[in-house]
Amino acid sequence: MEEREGEVRWDGLCSRDAASRAAALDNIGQAVLRRSETIAPVAAVPLSRAADGPLVPAARDGLSEVLARLLMLSKRCPFPDVREKSEAILSRVQELGIRIPRPLGHGPSRFIPEKETIQVGNEDAMMHALFAESFATLGRLDNVTLVMVFHPQYLESFLKTQHYLLQMDGPLPLHYRHYIGIMAAARHQCSYLVNLHVNDFLHVGGDPKWLNGLENAPQKLQNLGELNKMLAHRPWLITKEHIEQLLKTEENSWSLAELIHAVVLLTHYHSLASFTFGCGISPEIDCEGGHTFRPPSVSNYCICDITNGYHGVDEIHASPTGSIPVSICPIKSTESVCEVEALMEKMKQLQECRDEEEASQEEMATRFEREKRESMFVCSSEDEESAPTRDVSRHFEDTSYGYKDFSRHGMHVPTFRVQDYSWEDHGYSLVNRLYPDVGQLLDEKFHIAYNLTYNTMAMHKDVDTSMLRRAIWNYIHCMFGIRYDDYDYGEINQLLDRSFKVYIKTVVCTPEKTTKRMYDSFWRQFEHSEKVHVNLLLVEARMQAELLYALRAITRYMT
Repeated sequence: MEEREGEVRWDGLCSRDAASRAAALDNIGQAVLRRSETIAPVAAVPLSRAADGPLVPAARDGLSEVLARLLMLSKRCPFPDVREKSEAILSRVQELGIRIPRPLGHGPSRFIPEKETIQVGNEDAMMHALFAESFATLGRLDNVTLVMVFHPQYLESFLKTQHYLLQMDGPLPLHYRHYIGIMAAARHQCSYLVNLHVNDFLHVGGDPKWLNGLENAPQKLQNLGELNKMLAHRPWLITKEHIEQLLKTEENSWSLAELIHAVVLLTHYHSLASFTFGCGISPEIDCEGGHTFRPPSVSNYCICDITNGYHGVDEIHASPTGSIPVSICPIKSTESVCEVEALMEKMKQLQECRDEEEASQEEMATRFEREKRESMFVCSSEDEESAPTRDVSRHFEDTSYGYKDFSRHGMHVPTFRVQDYSWEDHGYSLVNRLYPDVGQLLDEKFHIAYNLTYNTMAMHKDVDTSMLRRAIWNYIHCMFGIRYDDYDYGEINQLLDRSFKVYIKTVVCTPEKTTKRMYDSFWRQFEHSEKVHVNLLLVEARMQAELLYALRAITRYMT
């Protein structure tokens, strides 16, 4: 943030040391007030009149960006001293007669009421440690983190992996990593992630010209465009020839280690775009769409509204574990209660059928092919209102290239049998060999997402949800043509209804088309934390599916 002017420096706020943060806040406060006074010198105006009268816009000299950053810190910093001092600086600026920003929207998600999310400053000790770690690492506590924290065990693994991919020693330079993140997120028009990584790219010294379009980036990154679009939309088309093209391009060639790093980053951000749209993540407060300088229409508006953010903190109740908030006495319709009872009854019946008889291999194969074929006809009406996004198409080529089902116009794609190439037996060791420790981090994250359970379903406790979790994971892999020989795909139609399948397919294949109506229409009786849990399964199953196709092609190239 304008650090080149030498006036406002934010780095010290990430320190774990309170004295260092206090010194940084003093410097920030002095710099902001100096700028403010040059825009609106009000020495002769009584403070009460300056605050109540017409306010001066803050657009000059980069002040509006600084004030937006302070607004974000006053709401989202896990350190109370930073929140309070940021609020005080904003209050002083307003007293000088300058208009200050206020947040747009309510909370980190457009789909989840703010009162049902964790409020910063109201988190338990484990969550606070995660928030502090995230803030110290990234310089922000982003909305993805504030939604993922419904599941702290997963969030810890996610943050550790992302930190390693973006900031620790690795084959690719730091600015390449963020640019690849921008390329990947742009494939799904995910302006939320593009915005974050544009800022990070510039912060680590990236060339601003690259942001004018992929054609302005080095040829080496341009060459990655083809793999990016296939991984995002049609990973089953990736062959060893695509890998060979990247590795054998003379002066612009990739090393195997660099390519593995790039593939993991691409798949990470494709799947994170799915989470962003699937959970309706709101723009960050200090980014475009997250704040406004326009005065609100409500009368008697004051600084305390901005800095306190209309939070109904006392409306949050903790669960027995102290980690997952639930809404107070949610009123469930009779139909919704019947829906969850019916799902539990189906799970019980399927378990009994499993115990009694086992289908033949031929029948299992037939059921897979039927489910794969049927998944092609699961689609949403595309005229619904999805989240508005900035045009980010300059960050990738071939904007018309999108998701296509397997067997359009008689084209047939062979089934990918996990028994022939799996993450556990093949992908894991390849990644770990070429990019040490990352295979281990990814493996841990996959396992946490797949096995995560609180043994609850809506209002029911002590429920074994493994059958349902496996059905969700395997349905996603089925959409990508990936088959597990030991799984009965007949279970999927029993456990996942049409509205749920529409939501899953949209979030995984065309996340930018996800709407609040889709989110609301599946599992209507379940808690928001359970719907976020579903999204964690979608994220990790999608990432693993993309990785399997890319890593299999790399393995074939190497042999």
